[in-house]
Amino acid sequence: MQAWQVHENGEPSEVMRLCEVEPPKPGDGQILLRVRAANVNFPDALLCRGQYQTRPPLPFTPGVEICGDTPDGRRVIANPVLPHGGFAEYALADGAALLPVPDGLDDAEAAALHIGYQTGWFALHRRAGLRAGETLLVHAAAGGVGSAAVQLGKAAGATVIGVVGGPGKASAARELGCDTVIDRTAQDVVAAVKEATAGRGADVIYDPVGGTAYAQSTKVVAFEGRIVVVGFAGGVIPSPPLNHALIKNYTIMGLHWGLYATRDPESIRHCHERLTELARRGAIRPLVSERVPLTDAAGAVQRVADGTTTGRVAVLTGPRATS
Repeated sequence: MQAWQVHENGEPSEVMRLCEVEPPKPGDGQILLRVRAANVNFPDALLCRGQYQTRPPLPFTPGVEICGDTPDGRRVIANPVLPHGGFAEYALADGAALLPVPDGLDDAEAAALHIGYQTGWFALHRRAGLRAGETLLVHAAAGGVGSAAVQLGKAAGATVIGVVGGPGKASAARELGCDTVIDRTAQDVVAAVKEATAGRGADVIYDPVGGTAYAQSTKVVAFEGRIVVVGFAGGVIPSPPLNHALIKNYTIMGLHWGLYATRDPESIRHCHERLTELARRGAIRPLVSERVPLTDAAGAVQRVADGTTTGRVAVLTGPRATS
């Protein structure tokens, strides 16, 4: 089978190589899936760079989120078991963790429904307790993780402010449903948020960026607001002065969604049921901006790493890639 492999750490476009390899053999409790589509996530770039929380042994195949077929023909959503990731024709997954694909989603949309939407749902509902009528601020609102948070915020009845980088991403954020869109390349984010909220600030802030975005969040979080940190795509991990949180009465909370797979796996299934219902109602639908063939996976991962994409990028295998 064809599979992308990383033999040394570095930038995705430099270290990912398309190889001909034997299909992986399932271990205890594992199942071999035929990959239909693999969604590109920022962690795929971090894996290539050797900067992710887990470091699979070299060589490995990146790709942490797929839609695939089981041997008995079921279409499922899965997180492949590294080092046998999803940028390949076949991948391994935990047989007990497979999730059914909601009706009405194509392969690329199904592959993009899992990590970003689960992260958003856990962050906004389980951690931050977002309520209808509150104001939600989403950084990188047109990106893969941010676009899911925007849709989930709107589905929860929140007023959503999206911060983006550039006019093209601003247009995408409006289409996603943001009530206010702020282009950080042309506007003062802090001033624009204060204007949009009549000086009150945002009740919940969703931050997958870190760095400057986090610093801006502390200046616009409302009284008793909640800042949810879900990643550091900007490359800078902030060191917050906790006296500031005390003075302004706000909460800083983290969300590492992957922990739920080991600590509370049933909660992931419960979340998937909620997401399936929202998808059925049309309240959420992954924004897939690009569908590329397997041969273009390295370039797709690099574009996501560089932050030049909007929504999700999906890698398709087989004849579906050209349809």
